Order: sequence, then C-alpha cells, then structure tokens
Amino acid sequence: MLRTLGAALAATLTLTGLTASAGADQSPAATAMTAAATATPTPTPTFACPPALPVTGQVTGATATSVTITYWMVLSPPCGYDPPLLVSLFTSREDATAWRNPVAEAVTGPERQGKVTVTGLAPDTDYWFRFGDTHGTRDPYVIGGPARTSGTCSATATIDASWGGGFVATVTVRNDGAEPAPGWLVSWRWSGDERIQSVWGGVAEGTGQDVAVRNASWNGTLPPGGSTTFGLLVAAGATPGTITPKCGR
Repeated sequence: MLRTLGAALAATLTLTGLTASAGADQSPAATAMTAAATATPTPTPTFACPPALPVTGQVTGATATSVTITYWMVLSPPCGYDPPLLVSLFTSREDATAWRNPVAEAVTGPERQGKVTVTGLAPDTDYWFRFGDTHGTRDPYVIGGPARTSGTCSATATIDASWGGGFVATVTVRNDGAEPAPGWLVSWRWSGDERIQSVWGGVAEGTGQDVAVRNASWNGTLPPGGSTTFGLLVAAGATPGTITPKCGR
C-alpha cells in the first residue's frame, strides 16, 4: 500500500515539474527570444548611383599629330572615378566599341576637370576616344569622336583679277607639319560653270566641278613652315566669291 502511494506521489511530482517547466517556456522573455529567432531579417538597402555620366569629354584641339581632349569627372567612386584617367584612342568606332586595338593612350593629371593631349598620331586621320582609369576599369558609356587630326599642309586661294568671262587666281600651299613634305595635292569643287584654262606652278588633275592640282616637279618638297604657290587662269560666267581649297598628299 505504501509502495503504491509512493509511486503515485512520485508521478504527481514529475507531472507537476513538467507543467511548471512548460509554463516557464511561455514567459514573456522566452516568447520574445523565440520571435526574434524566427523573424525575417531586414534586408540591407542597395546603394543606387544617380543617373549621370561618371565622366565625359570633348575634343577641343587638334594638330597634324595630336588631339587634345577636355574632360570632366562628374562622379567619384563607387559611381565614378578618381584621377588620373587613362584616355585611349582608336581608328574606328567599331574598335572603340569593342575596346580593340588602341593606337595611342595618355594619362591625365590629378585634376577632376582638365585637358589631356594624346600625341604620336597620323595626320588627316579620324580617331575615337574612350575613358578608363589606371587600375584597368573601363568606362562603359562614352565613345567620343570622330576627332580628326589636321593635314600636314594647308592651302589658301585669292582671286587676283576678274572680268566678264573669267578670272585669275593664286593658291598658296604651306607645309604645317614638323617634317619636310615630299609632295602635295590641292583640291576643291567649283560652285558653277568654272573651267580651268591653264595652270602654272602645278599640274591640273580631275574633271568637271571637282578640281585637283598636284605639285610640279620642282616645288613638291616643302620644309616645315615652307610654302609655294601656283596660279590659275579660269573661264567662268561669273567669278566665285571665294575658293576654298583643301591640301593633302
């Protein structure tokens, strides 16, 4: 009998302990800890860059062998760049788009806004430019150009005399390059019915409205800064206001 009462008492105490323990699990602190453990974590906000080009630029100067680009670094990292910038030049837009076969490069100074001159270029040639930084990051947005280098020679024309049926003109050819010019070719297009009757100091080429005059055998080589002239006798119903020749090779 006593054994039976003892077993019942032990069972009662055990159940009472379990109930108390279960009651303790429902305390406010335990409930808060359980809720914190199961709550969905708050996502970290994603940084968004403003809708602005991080860097931009334009060609502000050119010589026969160089191009000068003025640039503006609008944004800093992580949305942009810190100086210095690397400027790369390409001879076609396709190469520039693919970052393929850069033909010349230059590094800017420490200014966020300034100018950089890329040298060692070919005369009378189109170039496209792109920006990057000196750590290898390439700007995906700006493809500038075409920027054209000047020719190694220039030409200007003056009308010396005119009459009802024609006029006489003189064309001056100058070597603007840093090396002797081995030859020159001056060309232009007539605006009306002009026809060359004779040329001295040069050899006429071309037909119709498209005119070209090449150097004579004795005045083709011009030193840097040197010049020569050739003359024209032209038949025309009306004398043009100007002649705008272009010099090349």
